[in-house]
Amino acid sequence: MTNSLQKPPIWFWIVSAIALLWNSLGVHGYISQAYELSAYTDAYTTDQLEVISTLPSWYTALFAIAVFTGALGCLLLLLRKKAAKFLLIISFVAATIQMVYFLFIADLKGVDFSANEIMSYMIIVFALFLVWFSNHSAKKGWIH
Repeated sequence: MTNSLQKPPIWFWIVSAIALLWNSLGVHGYISQAYELSAYTDAYTTDQLEVISTLPSWYTALFAIAVFTGALGCLLLLLRKKAAKFLLIISFVAATIQMVYFLFIADLKGVDFSANEIMSYMIIVFALFLVWFSNHSAKKGWIH
């Protein structure tokens, strides 16, 4: 493990910027859902909106935790701060619990959410990648 700060390669900046964009889309999604903006309501059928409104409040809280800690963690990556690791781990845990609940436990009342299922898996994989990436960046001395 390197203790001195090393200059990161260009792909570090590219990955970090894409990660921030990804998590910013998540923040937008949360705000759209919380305030029931047309970006949210137009994306779902009436039946889907009804099912989503019955999900427990802790599920929505996990959504907020996942996207806001993820976005802040990615911003800290760009600022080359090691605290990004901790925030991205929190984001991963929150997103994983949320998605596992949605995919396997929640009563979706027979309403089709197949498009959301694909995105749920993508969210888990990308969040896990960001945990690995932040850890790798710390080991390389790119973040301090």
